[in-house]
Amino acid sequence: MVKTTELGGTASNIVVAKVAHGLMTMTMYGNVSDEQAFESIKGGIDALPPGAKMMLNSSEFYGENWSLGNLELLARFFEKYPDYAGKTFLSVKGGLGGFGGPDRFRDAVRNAVDKCNAALRGTKAIDLFQPARLDPAVSVEDIVRALVELLHEGKFEHIGLSECSAQSLRRGHASHGEETRKVLAAAAELDVAVAAYSYVLIFFSLADLIRLLSPLGHGMTTGTIQTPKDLAASGFQELDRFKENWAYNKCLVDALVAMAKRKGCTPAQFSIAWVGALGDKVIPLPGSSRKERTLENLHGSDVELSEVDLSEIAGIMATNPVRGHRYYGADVDMKLWG
Repeated sequence: MVKTTELGGTASNIVVAKVAHGLMTMTMYGNVSDEQAFESIKGGIDALPPGAKMMLNSSEFYGENWSLGNLELLARFFEKYPDYAGKTFLSVKGGLGGFGGPDRFRDAVRNAVDKCNAALRGTKAIDLFQPARLDPAVSVEDIVRALVELLHEGKFEHIGLSECSAQSLRRGHASHGEETRKVLAAAAELDVAVAAYSYVLIFFSLADLIRLLSPLGHGMTTGTIQTPKDLAASGFQELDRFKENWAYNKCLVDALVAMAKRKGCTPAQFSIAWVGALGDKVIPLPGSSRKERTLENLHGSDVELSEVDLSEIAGIMATNPVRGHRYYGADVDMKLWG
């Protein structure tokens, strides 16, 4: 049976699968058919035990050319399967262009939320909304204030933060007294994978939920990527860890693939299990556009890693530390860890 966990904070009464489902690849790099996408989404939901919800991750800009195509796909899915709306916990991020000060940020986030709700056409409410990046020109207290205002208007149910530092999360969680602490879900979305590891344990004492995206290192730790050319369809071959540092980083991947083989699971499941083992409230967020991959990812939570296994993984990572920037190099500002 697929493992589940309870969310925290304002969503503490909600049970979700221990592995979430990222939807970006369904629409961002050339659309897959509705039939294939629907089968992938529905298959994951159908695999859950009664009462559990699938956490789906979408965005204002996950369509081709940074469009609303991903949310429009979800609207078509829920129009076809209206009973499945209540079986999902929908997380949406947006407002990517809202930089330039408090007023611009507030307007950009409001506009993003309204666009996202319009794209869903009333088929599904947004359960959790998070700004895609934190504007360095805006205090996290003002960011939370803007989000709380929208929450109180009923535009979404819970608040999340994406690409935030521990300091920002701490300040956001404490801002504006007890009232905000009650409405702030403090769900932090961080990029932590076996092939993209950062020390984030400090977050565990601050957030009620940690959702870790790219647990498969954009496909690198699945063991199916043999050269950067295999990533051409997604555009990830231009990432610094693939383009400039492939040969070095593949040593880490090869060691982990061999360990997964010994554990009797796929490399993808092994990576997901490692991320999930970081804590009960840690939810790996791999993406998939095919039913078989969705189910494979879900069952990554079935893989049990002992303390000996975790120690061996730590040793492999210490011997083969990841080389390269998360995205396109230090000269390209991706507004990370705000």
